[in-house]
Amino acid sequence: MTDVDAALSRVRWNDDGLVAVVVQQWDTKEVLMMAWANADALRETLTSGRATYWSRSRQEYWRKGDTSGHVQHVRGARLDCDGDTVLLSVDQIGVACHTGTRTCFDADDLAPFVALVD
Repeated sequence: MTDVDAALSRVRWNDDGLVAVVVQQWDTKEVLMMAWANADALRETLTSGRATYWSRSRQEYWRKGDTSGHVQHVRGARLDCDGDTVLLSVDQIGVACHTGTRTCFDADDLAPFVALVD
């Protein structure tokens, strides 16, 4: 068993064989996007150094940046305590969101609805 096989064996895949991947800029810790990966996409990500995902809508692999030029170079990957989410640290070249913005998390602020504690 390779190191990558050992790492993949620790992932808790959902019923569709996917794991959630939260993508973060490695140096600023800015959360850029969330995507899904199956075992082959995560293996490609860990071995190639380029972020690769599984598109649920298109039912195909997509390596971030191949068509847009907005590449994600992998700097690290961590599994959460439950084993069902990957935190992928990347060096984002260009924008991360398909809408053309730096992050997918700048569209809708829910904080006004939260009772903030001083």
